[in-house]
Amino acid sequence: MAEAKAPEAAVPPRKKPGTMDVIKALRQPRVAAMLALGFSCGVPFMLVGNTLGFWLREEGFELAAIGFLSWVGLAYTLKFLWAPIVDKVDAPLVGKWLGRRRGWALLSQIVIGGALIAMAVIGPETGSITTFAIFALIAAFGSATQDIVVDAWRIERAEADEELALLSAAHGIGYRIALLCTDALILILAAKVGWATSYVTAGLAMAVGITAVLLSLEPTRRNPVLDAAAKAVLPLWTPRGFFDAVVGPFVAFFKTHGAMALLMLAAISLFRLPDFVMGPMANPLYVDLGYAKETVGAVRGTAGLWATIIGGIACGLFAVRFGFGATLLVGAFVGPMSNLAFTAMALVGEPNLTVFTAAMIIDNFSNAFAGLALITYMSSLTSIGYTATQYALLTSFYALLGKVLKGFSGAVVEGLETLYGLLPAYAIFFAGTAVMGIPVIWLSWLLARRHKQLKLKLAAEAAS
Repeated sequence: MAEAKAPEAAVPPRKKPGTMDVIKALRQPRVAAMLALGFSCGVPFMLVGNTLGFWLREEGFELAAIGFLSWVGLAYTLKFLWAPIVDKVDAPLVGKWLGRRRGWALLSQIVIGGALIAMAVIGPETGSITTFAIFALIAAFGSATQDIVVDAWRIERAEADEELALLSAAHGIGYRIALLCTDALILILAAKVGWATSYVTAGLAMAVGITAVLLSLEPTRRNPVLDAAAKAVLPLWTPRGFFDAVVGPFVAFFKTHGAMALLMLAAISLFRLPDFVMGPMANPLYVDLGYAKETVGAVRGTAGLWATIIGGIACGLFAVRFGFGATLLVGAFVGPMSNLAFTAMALVGEPNLTVFTAAMIIDNFSNAFAGLALITYMSSLTSIGYTATQYALLTSFYALLGKVLKGFSGAVVEGLETLYGLLPAYAIFFAGTAVMGIPVIWLSWLLARRHKQLKLKLAAEAAS
């Protein structure tokens, strides 16, 4: 009689990293490098956006003009147009020496630093505002290019979902620290030495990213699949090569995700809409409430900094523990809390340190958590061989609607002012932007449910 076959031993489930695993991972060179690169990516963002609005408001510019000038940030939204070049072509002069990712990163960092220093030298005086705006646009263009390459670098460096969450957390924390430096500490510096010197200092701070680039390894050769994909790429100047670089990422994305791709793009395009639309009016509110630059900078650089770090770590741990879909859903709830905090400040109607500190804690925690939730989710959707272009496409959808609408933010507040007065107009405006986040909660719930179903399906297939 044949001997009965013993059942195969069940494969033990993969242990998810705990808190100490995450903390230990932050000591790894690649994670530390991503922290520095995240900081470098965050330095120019506020300086061509919200912080610039503070400078312009102090110079007497109208809210409508501040809102319209925020359109230089459309460079971030349109970056998918030149992302194929970053994905498929080496950077001029330095690409052969450093590699594709490191070469483009270094070149963009040099452009950003030079443009910020040029803005400091020219200044936003009436006679030179056009030239000033051009250099702001150049800084935004360089910043968008740096984002393309660093995002691809971060995704390509990761060898598993857990590592992608860690690298995204490091990038997000570095990015948020830079935002606080350029939206908080710079106000203290500007109060002491002026805006021009502050912008020069920010330009020199790009040395943090340059150092990380020079000390790091080129990421695209760590993965054998990426290596094979790179060797199979056709030259960009050939018809097939151009099609593969420009159209291929779109085809691959929709082929991978099917009908759900439209739902994903809808959720991504609306996820940070409340934050984008309110953005240009945040710093003018501080000015119109009568807060001194030193006060704003001190609070945002202390309580705000800790809230940012805690928000980033909380999101990273949550993503590692519960997955990208669940993290996206929580981020959809948390994000609009920032807008409501600004509504509360406007309703108080006068400088109040307790209210302001509470608002900054809520603002920075919610933005750090929601922003990183979206970054980690989008990072999980890209395909090998099209990393930079696909991620640029996703971040363009994420920013396009908000970047366009925020240009009208100052005009909306001024229109409400004629009916209700300035501070009530601010309160209504910020509350209205919070309401924009309601549809995102439903969309994120659908995506979280789909993500959970997919994980269960893959687990069942692996068990069988």
